[in-house]
Order: sequence, then C-alpha cells, then structure tokens
Amino acid sequence: MDARVFTEEQEALVLKSWEAMKNNSGELGLKFFTKILEIAPEAKQLFSFLKDSNVPLEENPKIKPHAKAVFVMTCDSASQLRKAGKVTVRESNLKKLGASHFKAGVIAEHFKVTKLALLETIKEAVPEMWSPEMKNAWEEAHDQLADAIISEMKPSS
Repeated sequence: MDARVFTEEQEALVLKSWEAMKNNSGELGLKFFTKILEIAPEAKQLFSFLKDSNVPLEENPKIKPHAKAVFVMTCDSASQLRKAGKVTVRESNLKKLGASHFKAGVIAEHFKVTKLALLETIKEAVPEMWSPEMKNAWEEAHDQLADAIISEMKPSS
C-alpha cells in the first residue's frame, strides 16, 4: 500500500481553516454530529449516550463535550499530519479510540459518513476559504486519521 501524502499546500489550507474555526469548535462539533445523524440516522445506535435517549440532540448534556472533543481531535490531528509525517494522536489514545469504536460496532464504512459530515461542516464554517483544494486537503487528513483508527479497531486486549 502506498504511503499517503499530505502536501505542504494541503497542510497550509488545513491550518488556515482550523485557525478560523478553533474558537467555535463547540458549536461546530455539534453541527458535525448533527450532520452525521442526518446522513445516517441509524448511527445513533453507536453512541451509548444517544442510544436510549429521546432528548433532542442539542439538549443532550453528553453530546456537546463529546462532539467538541471529536471535532478538535480531528482538526488538531489534521493540522499536525505533515510535521509528524503520520497521524499524531498519541498511540495509547489511538488504541483506545480503535477499541472503543470496535466495541461500539463501528465499521470502516462508517468513516465515509464522518468524512461527508466533516467536509460539510467545514464548508459551512469557512465558506470564503472553501475550494476544491481545501476539500481535498481535509479529505486526505480525514482519511489518514480514519485509517489510523481503523487499524486499531480490534477488541482491547
């Protein structure tokens, strides 16, 4: 398998857009999650705190911190990809992420949904910066992070 390349130009686009979004990451994280559930309503079953909840998404006390954490981790990882030459989520975290996604029943296919939701969220967050190049940069960053998580998706030992 060829090593995926995240170029300097892609890095610059990701960094620039992440700088513009950072202060709004709580709201954007919620938007990101809302989009995931719009695209794939059945994904609700994958989240322990949503599964048996009838509370509207934005009123669920656990969604905001979770959504923000996921959005920030995704964007932070994307912004460090090139510097490190690989996904820099700490290995222990990556193993934990892989194990928790595995336990929740997440499969590789599900990451197509998160990618769509992420791109939509960013496009709406920074419309004046959005371009085909920026879309490609975020797709590449998402895919590298998803691949890293997927490679750890096995029962925790």
